[in-house]
Amino acid sequence: MTYCYEFPRPALTVDCVVFGLDARTVLQVLLIRRRLPPFRGEWALPGGFVRQGETLEAAARRELGEETGVRDIFLEQLYTFSALDRDPRDRVVTVAYYALVNLTEHPIAATTDADAAQWFPCDALPKLAFDHAQIFATALKRLQGKLRYEPVGFELLPEKFPLSQLQRLYETVLNQVLDKRNFRKKLLKMGLLIELDERQTGVAHRAARLYKFDKQKYEHLKQKGFNFEL
Repeated sequence: MTYCYEFPRPALTVDCVVFGLDARTVLQVLLIRRRLPPFRGEWALPGGFVRQGETLEAAARRELGEETGVRDIFLEQLYTFSALDRDPRDRVVTVAYYALVNLTEHPIAATTDADAAQWFPCDALPKLAFDHAQIFATALKRLQGKLRYEPVGFELLPEKFPLSQLQRLYETVLNQVLDKRNFRKKLLKMGLLIELDERQTGVAHRAARLYKFDKQKYEHLKQKGFNFEL
C-alpha cells in the first residue's frame, strides 16, 4: 500500500565528478553539455534524477553510463548539496559522487539528454550549470586530502607506470612540487610497488623502469592497521 504525504517533498538527484589524468599528467574532469532546459547548451557534471526503487549509487552509475559511456569505475559518495535555490525547476537536493579513472581506458560517448561529453583541464573549466562549480571544488578538495592517506591516485594511472609519472600525479593534484628523493624513498619503503623487468618505450629520454601497484598487498596490510601516508 502506497502512503501519500500531505506535505511537499524535494526531488532527489545525483551528480558525478569524474577525474582523469591525460598523457601529459594534466588532471581533467568529465563534463556533459546539456540538451534539455534548464541551462540547455551549457556544460555540467553528469547526473540526473533518482528513480523509484533505485539506490543512490545505482542512480549515479546509471546516469554516468547513460550520459558519458563511462562504466565500472571507482566511485565514492562525496557530499549532499541542498541550497534552496540550487535548481530553478523545483526544490531539488543532490547527492554528489566522485570518481577516479585512467582516462585512456574509458572512452566517452554522449547519449540520452547530453549533447556532448568532453574532458576539461581542472584549471580551465567553462562556466558550469546549477551549483556544479561548488560541487567540483568540493570534490577536488576531497581528492587532494584523500590522496595523502589512501592510494586512490593509482586509479588515475595506467597499470604500469614509471615513478616520475607517479610523482607528477601527486604534484598535479596537490599543486605543489615534491622532493624527488624523499618522495621515492618514502613510497618504496612502503613495499606497495612491484618493480617490473620492463622499461618505457617510445620516449626520447632514457627509458625509466616501470612499476605496478600491489593492491592485494595493500588490502592485506590495511587489515593489520597499516596507514598509508605521504
